[in-house]
Amino acid sequence: MSPWLPTKEKYGVAVWNFPRTKEHHLPLQIGEMVHILQASEGWYCGYSLRNRAARGIFPASLIRLKGTVVEQWGTEESVVPAEMPMVQEITTTLREWATIWKQLYVAGQTERYGQVKRMMQELMEQRSQLLSGALPKDQLLRLRKEVTGRMDYGNKILALDLVVRDEDENILDPDRTSVISLFQAHRRAAQTLTQRIQEETSPQPRAPGHGSHGAASPSHNLYLCVRNFVCHIGEEAQLFMALYDPSEQRIISENYVIRWASTGVPQDIELLNNLKVVFTDLGSTDLKRERLFLVCQIIRVGRMDLRDSHSRKLSTGLRRPFGISVMDITDITKGTCDSDEDKQHFIPVHLVAADGDFLHNMIRKAVEGKDINHKGQGLWVSLKMLWGDLSQVRKDHPHLVDRSTAVARKLGYPEVIMPGKGWGDNPGGPWGVPARCWDLADGAVPPPGDVRNDIYLTLVQGEFDKGSKKTQKNVEVTVCVCDEAGNVVQNVIQAGAGDSLTSHFRSVVYYQQRHQRWMETLKIAVPIEDVHRTHLRFTFRHRSSSDSKDRSERIFSMAFVRLMRPDGTTLRDGEHDLVLYKGDSKKLEDASAYLSLPSERNLSESKLLSGSSFRVSGATSGLAVSTRDSFQISTLVCSTKLTQNVNLLGLLKWRSKPSLLRGNLQKLMNVDGGEVIKFLQDTLDALFSIMMEHSETDIYDTLVFDALVFIVGLVADRKFQHFNTVLEAYIRQHFSATLAYKKLLSVLTQYVEQAGRGEPCEHLPRTFKALEYIFKFIVRSRHLFAQLYEGKEVAEFQHSLQRFFLTLNQLMESPLEGPTLLSQ
Repeated sequence: MSPWLPTKEKYGVAVWNFPRTKEHHLPLQIGEMVHILQASEGWYCGYSLRNRAARGIFPASLIRLKGTVVEQWGTEESVVPAEMPMVQEITTTLREWATIWKQLYVAGQTERYGQVKRMMQELMEQRSQLLSGALPKDQLLRLRKEVTGRMDYGNKILALDLVVRDEDENILDPDRTSVISLFQAHRRAAQTLTQRIQEETSPQPRAPGHGSHGAASPSHNLYLCVRNFVCHIGEEAQLFMALYDPSEQRIISENYVIRWASTGVPQDIELLNNLKVVFTDLGSTDLKRERLFLVCQIIRVGRMDLRDSHSRKLSTGLRRPFGISVMDITDITKGTCDSDEDKQHFIPVHLVAADGDFLHNMIRKAVEGKDINHKGQGLWVSLKMLWGDLSQVRKDHPHLVDRSTAVARKLGYPEVIMPGKGWGDNPGGPWGVPARCWDLADGAVPPPGDVRNDIYLTLVQGEFDKGSKKTQKNVEVTVCVCDEAGNVVQNVIQAGAGDSLTSHFRSVVYYQQRHQRWMETLKIAVPIEDVHRTHLRFTFRHRSSSDSKDRSERIFSMAFVRLMRPDGTTLRDGEHDLVLYKGDSKKLEDASAYLSLPSERNLSESKLLSGSSFRVSGATSGLAVSTRDSFQISTLVCSTKLTQNVNLLGLLKWRSKPSLLRGNLQKLMNVDGGEVIKFLQDTLDALFSIMMEHSETDIYDTLVFDALVFIVGLVADRKFQHFNTVLEAYIRQHFSATLAYKKLLSVLTQYVEQAGRGEPCEHLPRTFKALEYIFKFIVRSRHLFAQLYEGKEVAEFQHSLQRFFLTLNQLMESPLEGPTLLSQ
């Protein structure tokens, strides 16, 4: 027999029972772990980890070897399994549970026996998944949480020790963790387990996929992957996918744009199998909508009529309506059914049946309609709800959301707007704001903090007289953004997420309809510093089926609207009825001819103007107003830098008119809370700038203090409760007023003294409610001052603090009634 030699294999598990038939044999049972010391001709020599004192030999064929790390301690060696710690913990837990499981069987506790059996089977299945190494990162993290939750729950019901863990589900090391941290971890773990046991015993079932992570997060996202699009068009197509609320009959998100080639594949072939978008900014109110639909508008690009034969004489490049697809996604967004990125849903296409079928009207009818004969034409999509902000989603689901994934934002603000880094650092904007617009083209992601400058334009409807033509016009609207000289601003229009920026946008052409209803939404991404000097220009042209006739058609009408009003506020949200001008086609594109004219109709104008046209004042313009035609647009400004409130703007631009500063500070209290919250950092920056730049005088101190209390009171409002984190972030990262603590303490002490003397002080109750954040500003300001001036004026600061607390004591001791009692 060959000699016994040390072996590299150190660790294994018995896969078969081995009874002891000879004295030097080591008896083993299935699952028993062995430490291998030596090997010889198909036999191992070693000991069982269950009884390290007994050594013996056993067949190598019965042992499944495991990866190990060997640590030498002199002549002794320690074997540590190379498996991930979570797998080792599951193995240890299963062995511990197995002993109790057998005892439960012997004791006749069948119900608890069955429960432990099911948990052990689930743990074994999850252990094999962890060992496979085939799970993506997000699923691995989710599986780890499920495993630890199941083990902790099992240990609890079996009256075993509670295991405490860190945020990554690793067991806390008591030698490296403080007693207080261990206690807090124990308490958190116990609370979580108690809550889970209550949920397990509660009769109300929980909605799947709607865990605590989803409820706790103020931000929700819908991931969409377009797997395939099958439709017999024969020409290029554009797919506009968005979220739609049928109760409001409006689209609530940006479009996700897919350009489809006539060959049946995406125009950008690199996007094949990678047509992904995340509809983001969805809040809890969006998830509570009674119904929510995913809609797709299909527009073909080519001839006027598909029935026309291919010929060089036909005009091409026309955007014509083809059909729509709708899918009810309420169950997915509300979490009442599982959302899975691997499950494919088929959405049939509703084809345009008549020339008067406007796509938006078709959507309204389709969401209430029944099944149709789609003949296999439609979209295959996968959907999944993702929780958290975009950076968190990228971290948790890297295989779904990467840098190439398009981002479609909500048409409106998210429930939480975080302040962006560097806001107010660059004095290039209209009132000292960053001279840059954060553009979300090509699926770009906003920086930490949401600096946003999106102006959404919707072509609503129009009505056009046929004039000298025998039939109604096929009207095409062209939108562009122009500067004061009439030059077209390049690449500032985007039809939707995933689409490239363009300088002109052309509307869908509806065939021979007097009344046109487009309802097409696009995004205007003009840099903030250029908004005040740009305007939108809409030109109208008749499109003909014949290429020769189409070439001869000229612009027959024009409308325009400025993005900024004369008072410095942005264009109002909502619908605008624009004035349509007629004239020479060159004059219609000459900014000097029309910019001085009114752009919007009002009721008085509509009554005064009659007949087919009205010559506007100033014969040099050469333009006439048409009253037989009408055109309406709708706008929505989603900007963290542009405001539509003239009072707030007055405060933000206080340096331009210092004489109005006192009035602007007082008017701030009348501004809508939502508008102030939206400009939280800008408003706070303005207030502390006023305070710092008037450090030698106290003329504005009280007004600035009252404004600060007003803002803190807004944040305390239940409606804006999420903004506590925003205010905290501002104090930590952005606040820089080193002298503010002196003025804040002075006004605060003055108010308390006033109430202590029995004088009315209406601001004091609000001030006391805001005291926490007032002191956070004071402490942060003093800390910054001490850093800057190396700890100077410590005695003065301590004296002012002492004075405030003494004044507070005097107020509480005062026997006076009225205002004093109210303050107490």
